[in-house]
Amino acid sequence: MTGVSKAVEDTNRRMLRARDAMDRAYAEPLDVPSLARVAHVSEAHFIRTFRATFGETPHRYLQRRRVERAMLMLRETDRSVTEICLAVGFTSLGTFSRTFRDVVGESPTQHRARGPLAIAPTCFTKAWVRPSSFGEAST
Repeated sequence: MTGVSKAVEDTNRRMLRARDAMDRAYAEPLDVPSLARVAHVSEAHFIRTFRATFGETPHRYLQRRRVERAMLMLRETDRSVTEICLAVGFTSLGTFSRTFRDVVGESPTQHRARGPLAIAPTCFTKAWVRPSSFGEAST
């Protein structure tokens, strides 16, 4: 293995470590300094490298993960939108609603109105309902 490929592999491993931390603790307050520490890199390097590796900033990735979880909770529970907003890690209902609309293309209430998800294998359901990224949802 060349020195360059080893460095790239090491960088990818560090970014995966940080992304896994976000996936595990999406509902907790997470910030760039703590995630950069998980990846063992500086904050500026973390933001640049995360975006280069995954195609979106750490903040955007975390918001999308939170919205994904909220999508499921809206369709599968009777919890209020506010309760779901707080449960997935948002601290403001306004920010949650705006972000949800940006990612999904409809409001949380409109999404809930679609009713419960059809029974399907979990892997299929996750792939089907997962928003690809900001700005790609139809409005």
